[in-house]
Amino acid sequence: MSENKTVNLPYFDALLKDFQKDKTEIIQSFGNHVHWGYWENPNSADGSIEDFTQAAENLSQKVYNSGKIADNMRVLDCGCGFGGTIASLNQRFNNMQLTGLNIDSRQLARARQQVQPRAQNKIEFVEADACELPFENNSFDAVLAVECIFHFPSRERFFQEALRVLKPGGTLAISDFVPRQIIIPFTKIGSELAKDTLHKALGYVDVNFSITDYRKLSKETGFKPLIEADITRNTLPTYSLVRKLQNKEDKIINFAEKLSRWRVIRYLVLSYKKID
Repeated sequence: MSENKTVNLPYFDALLKDFQKDKTEIIQSFGNHVHWGYWENPNSADGSIEDFTQAAENLSQKVYNSGKIADNMRVLDCGCGFGGTIASLNQRFNNMQLTGLNIDSRQLARARQQVQPRAQNKIEFVEADACELPFENNSFDAVLAVECIFHFPSRERFFQEALRVLKPGGTLAISDFVPRQIIIPFTKIGSELAKDTLHKALGYVDVNFSITDYRKLSKETGFKPLIEADITRNTLPTYSLVRKLQNKEDKIINFAEKLSRWRVIRYLVLSYKKID
């Protein structure tokens, strides 16, 4: 997920160790997608691994559908993880040129191993920084960042780079944990106080960017907003599944769930169109 040049992602370290130990439930849950799930009806979630894996696939589809993906496109997925979103696009669309980008070679190695292009599609995985994209101007129809932008060194720089590599009229689609503007001073204080704990569990994260900040950033960069969808309620069953897999209480997960249920921090799907 991360695009930091110095890779520090303790939760990915843990996942990869569990994969090596052949922990079946962990592999089934996070061996493809490494993000929250989306349930159209959260009350229908049954707590099973199978239910969660489908919900994780649903979330990827929710994000890239907001980016108006269609056949015959060139798509860049930044922070591609193990290639789950690329695999989904590969299965659903034809005549695609799909590029997954990540700064972590370990994630890319797994992605290359498990995601193979269908006959009419092309897939490549590139090791690089999402804030310094190694691609030519006006070269992609869509850029995606599924639940990873909070790891990037700079949202501003990422938006600028996404705009640069997008063709005129191209789309940017992301998902992010977005705090309400009124609590930003408190999230900044809390992030600083809990910095060591968060760093040990998650690596670098920045969850202090509000929807107001996104609106300002998109306008200043040269994007027209397309979709602002609050899907917080639809992601909530994820928390119980993560606790089940950990088989222990996790203060970070518990606190994050409370903030989500209180709608203090919302899970948003956001998409933008490059202004011609």
